[in-house]
Amino acid sequence: MSNQKRLEKSILNRRQLLQWGLIAGAGVAASSIAATRLLGKRSSVIIPPVPSASTDRSGMNPMSILRDFDYGTVTQENGRTVREFRVEAQTSTIKLDNAHSFITWNLNGRVPGPTFRATEGDRIRVVFYNRAGHSHSLHFHGEHPADMDGIKPVKNGSVMIYEFDAKPFGVHLYHCHVAPVTRHIGKGLYGMFIIDPPQPRPPADEMVLIMAGYDVNDDQKNELYAFNGLPHYYMKNPIPIQQDQLVRLYVLNMIEFDPVATFHLHANMFRVNQTGRSLTPSYETDVITMGTAERHILEFSYHNTGKFMFHPHQDNIAEAGCMGFFDVIGSKA
Repeated sequence: MSNQKRLEKSILNRRQLLQWGLIAGAGVAASSIAATRLLGKRSSVIIPPVPSASTDRSGMNPMSILRDFDYGTVTQENGRTVREFRVEAQTSTIKLDNAHSFITWNLNGRVPGPTFRATEGDRIRVVFYNRAGHSHSLHFHGEHPADMDGIKPVKNGSVMIYEFDAKPFGVHLYHCHVAPVTRHIGKGLYGMFIIDPPQPRPPADEMVLIMAGYDVNDDQKNELYAFNGLPHYYMKNPIPIQQDQLVRLYVLNMIEFDPVATFHLHANMFRVNQTGRSLTPSYETDVITMGTAERHILEFSYHNTGKFMFHPHQDNIAEAGCMGFFDVIGSKA
């Protein structure tokens, strides 16, 4: 597409979005979730029932974020698949614990942002509408043209359309790239971007776990940590999984200020597929070390029932909120 045609198309889309953004944000989010559940369902995988009282008083639901994959609105253009994602930068307050409220800069009202998912070779179109009160942007890891790199700030009230081909397959991420980047990421502007290989991976119970920290007093140190947005959430709300069923974890470390974090699984081993860039895991362990923005696919299954802990092996990070349980449900149940 020529730059002129891209500009004309962008202008038209901006006019449409200015109308859409004021009245249809909630509807688009709801329809995306519905499409995700429909497209992402695999009949051979058993998902145990999730406790009904799993939504936090802040309105966030890390249990829903866990298995919520956004496949976008799918169309065909010139014989190829196009996936369009619509995201809105917002500002809202969440309750981290009884003592700490935190003003987030977020995407579609959630931290982390939506987990975008596509297949290698798809055309990706991300319509980014900034209503957060500050300049923001979306920078995607992976391959794309220079003008789609997301380092140019998008002013409040403006729209930017990012368009590129989904490649290479693997586990990627996206985040705001407006300086200071650490602050924008620490406030919640980040998410995962999964590009599936053309040859699908084997069926599994697939989940996203994103580690992040919260600097609640602006001293450039994290006081609280969390998986999928809320500290201590999966300690209070264990993740139900099926006994003897393959679990595929997409794990991402988005903790700023701390140079590394580990991920440890109790009473089990997991197979590691580094950055998801292979069709098969390369080695097996029960602890993996990850720098900021590093991500991997971890696969395992539990043969015993009961509650089993997972957490970083930096105990200060774990005890400050980044810890949880898998609740392994027996086949009879």
